Formats: sequence, C-alpha cells, structure tokens
Amino acid sequence: MKKIALYILALLLFAGCANGQSNSFASLPKLKSGEKVADFASGCFWASTEAFSELKGVDKVIAGYAGGNKPHPSYEEVCSESTNHAETAEVYYDPKVITYAQLVDAFFHAHNPTELNYQGPDQGASYRSIAFYRTPEEKAVIEDAIKKLNASRYYNAPIVTQVVPFSVFYPAEKYHQGYYKQHPDNGYINAVSRPKVEKMRAAEKNLLKPEFQK
Repeated sequence: MKKIALYILALLLFAGCANGQSNSFASLPKLKSGEKVADFASGCFWASTEAFSELKGVDKVIAGYAGGNKPHPSYEEVCSESTNHAETAEVYYDPKVITYAQLVDAFFHAHNPTELNYQGPDQGASYRSIAFYRTPEEKAVIEDAIKKLNASRYYNAPIVTQVVPFSVFYPAEKYHQGYYKQHPDNGYINAVSRPKVEKMRAAEKNLLKPEFQK
C-alpha cells in the first residue's frame, strides 16, 4: 500500500505545483487609495492565493516569488532551489475592513507553519513558511502571533516560520494567477490545495467574504 500511495503522490506532483507552462509573467496591480500590501509564503501559491482571496477586505492576490536573490526568476528556476526564493502570495487589502493582524492569523491557519522547508508533499526551501514585514509594527504582530500559537499548542510542534523584512516581490507567470479557481478538477488542487483552503475557511469563518461563509 505504501508503494501505491507513493506512486499516486508522484503523479499528483507531476501534474501539480511543479508543472511549468509559459514564461509570460503577470504584472502588479496599481495600489488603490488607502490600500495596503502584505506578503506571505506558505507552500504552493495555488492554495495560498486562493485562501487570501476569500477574505473580506482583500481586493487582489498575486502569486509570485520573494525572499531570494535572483531578479525576475522563472518558475523553473525557483523550483530548482537555486534562487532562494519562496512561492509567495502578495495580498492587496483594505485595512479598514481587515487588519494586518487578521491576515497574519489567516496565514497561520492556511498552512502548517511547523514544517521546515516543505509543505505536505512539496519539498524544498521554495515551499518554506515566511511572514514578510514592512514595519516594526508588522514584525511585532507576527512575533506575537507565533508566541501565542506556540503557547496554545494549537500545532503539535514549534512554529518554524521565518520572520523576514520585505525586500522585493516578483510576480509569477500568468498561468499561475487564479490557478485554483481555473482548474477545479486538477488532481493536485483536490488532493493538496483544497484541504489547505478548507482548513483556513474553518478557522476564519468570521473573516470570509459572504459567498464563502457556508
């Protein structure tokens, strides 16, 4: 049974988040008046971009790369683990509707922050957990959330999320944008991404947009 399970998992991965297509990159949206931006890495960005997009006050979420040292990397380069970038979701939100602290809380419930350099079947530092901050206040919010989660023993292991100052975000290829919604029958989406999105929904019911409050 173990060999069969591993074989099925390998097929899912081949058709999943490591399946490259076009190198036509997305562009960043124009920041609206009063809007803010936050960046989080939590494994494959197909799940994380969908999870954040379902939160009230979130206008747009862009899949991309951050935390590394190569300018404008391609998906294949990031997957090769040669750039030090992580798959990242850049969140455009209205702070009058949803706070940074609430985004951080959703982030910690949308993946497993105790897994070091992997998320489920996705292996490598490009899938590591990172909370990027832009101000000392944001850093304090992240650190406080980690302290409370560790104290509560919500997870059965210590949180290993990196708390990193934001530097630069590179949008991913266009085919990655909104991939979760566009490919509902994809095997990887159903086996790996959907459980992560549903985990966040269950934990953050009060933060969801009305259409997701079911």
